[in-house]
Amino acid sequence: MNSIDRSQGLARQIADILQEDIMQLRLGAAERLPSEAELAERFDVSQPTVREAMKILAAKKLIRSKRGPKGGVFVNPPSLDIAAQTLHETTNWLVSLGAVGLTDIVETRRSLGRLCIEAACQHADRADHKRIEAALLELDHTEISDEDFCRLEVEFHQAVAAASPNAMLRLVMVMVNQSLIPAANMISFQFRQRDVVVALQRRIFSGILARDAAEAVAAFETLIEYQSGVYNRAVEERAARQTSCVDG
Repeated sequence: MNSIDRSQGLARQIADILQEDIMQLRLGAAERLPSEAELAERFDVSQPTVREAMKILAAKKLIRSKRGPKGGVFVNPPSLDIAAQTLHETTNWLVSLGAVGLTDIVETRRSLGRLCIEAACQHADRADHKRIEAALLELDHTEISDEDFCRLEVEFHQAVAAASPNAMLRLVMVMVNQSLIPAANMISFQFRQRDVVVALQRRIFSGILARDAAEAVAAFETLIEYQSGVYNRAVEERAARQTSCVDG
């Protein structure tokens, strides 16, 4: 039986202990956890307390439930998608609190995006090219909403990143693309010209197809500079409206 501090939150402590068991591989990937009754006995707590601990672990995507005769609670196997979702949620929280600013967003996208494009120029195969082109062709639609345009813009950059053989870079780019691009677009979408964005992304794709990293990166740099200018204009307009409201 593990020792827990009864002056603190019991469910949280149990979740922390089980999380450590998972991280240290004392509970292996896809392994079934002991039953609620067994865990309650192990920690000398009630089953509802164990149930609360399970909810905490499930929210972190560390475990999953399975119904049926062979059901139960199982450790989630390692997954880039699960890790990326956790990072995505954390990044959205930081952006919403203002802990991540537009300058941070622009510079992060510039540095990591350049690496992804260089990797795509070197490693992308026919399947990668088809994914990138599919996202690009969808992105060119002029009748879609701003929300859908933003979503498809993320898909284009994610398709480029997916061509990299570096799993860690692909993971980080999920966070960058799915968190930072929408956060910036929320502020600046009304000032952005879609045809400019699509034309530059076509240049990026052409460079990737030709395995011309210099051309593809140059187009990407131009895109980042354009979007940076749009972000700055949006911030200035917002500040001007706030000043006008105060003066009024």
